Amino acid sequence: MKPAKPPIGFVLFQTSKVVARAFDDAMVEAGGSQPTWLVLLSLMPGGERSQSELAQAVGVQGPTLTHHLNGLEAQGLIVRARDPVDRRSHQVTLTPAGRARFLTLRQTAERFDARLRGDLGDAAVDQLRDLLAQLRVNVSGGEA
Repeated sequence: MKPAKPPIGFVLFQTSKVVARAFDDAMVEAGGSQPTWLVLLSLMPGGERSQSELAQAVGVQGPTLTHHLNGLEAQGLIVRARDPVDRRSHQVTLTPAGRARFLTLRQTAERFDARLRGDLGDAAVDQLRDLLAQLRVNVSGGEA
């Protein structure tokens, strides 16, 4: 028997794919990409992080991050250097060009967020944020 409405997980999955694709398209048009934005955003507060911290913050595996960092380094947006304390670790540092690209992409992200919100009011956005957080808790066994 077919359910009257699609399961919420399916709706969330479909919505997530459409939103992610539209966001990446906006970032590409602005001279970046979703991975570029996530790396630059993660580096902005202090300007430097270890590759392992960065992978965790961005939510990707080490080899995937390395691929993205290679491209960002080739563009002059970041530099990587061995950690003087732990030679097995690399520190990733944002360059002035990386900071400038972040500022450009931040404007794109802000415009995209406004487009995504559409005519949703602040109360609806807050409720959506709370509902999404609850879904994360539900599937993670109690961890937000």
